[in-house]
Amino acid sequence: MLLTKEVCTPIRAVVYVSEASDVLAGDKLGLSNGKLDEVVDDAARFNRDAGVTGVLLFDGERFMQYLEGPEDGLSVAYSSVLGATSHHGIVELQRGRVGQRRLPFWPMRWLPVEPAELRGMVRADWTGFSQRGAEDNATAMDMLVRLVEPYVLAA
Repeated sequence: MLLTKEVCTPIRAVVYVSEASDVLAGDKLGLSNGKLDEVVDDAARFNRDAGVTGVLLFDGERFMQYLEGPEDGLSVAYSSVLGATSHHGIVELQRGRVGQRRLPFWPMRWLPVEPAELRGMVRADWTGFSQRGAEDNATAMDMLVRLVEPYVLAA
């Protein structure tokens, strides 16, 4: 039996938070100049080829991005993130291996989020990208999956 590359290749993930550049800051819905859509469209094209999936949350001032995929694709995608001019002050919250993809839905998509919600996820426990599935004592991954779920169901 042949196994696909996805089955054989360990999936890794990285999550970070950063400050939006002046061109993007203050545009919570990303509608005023189309720059955020351009950034995300470029990332989606690259990520599709690299086998990377993820989501970018934006509260109008700060980003939080979760990326996952095979190590080689993720490494190149994250290098691109680190060199991007669309943001600065990158703080990596967690990096490591995940047992399976948690957000396999999009090569990249951005979602608006309230500042308090973003702060809560940034401060939550990202250790091991674990999920408890419980409302109380939710991990950061639990919070992220719950936030993304309505967008997936609506698609």
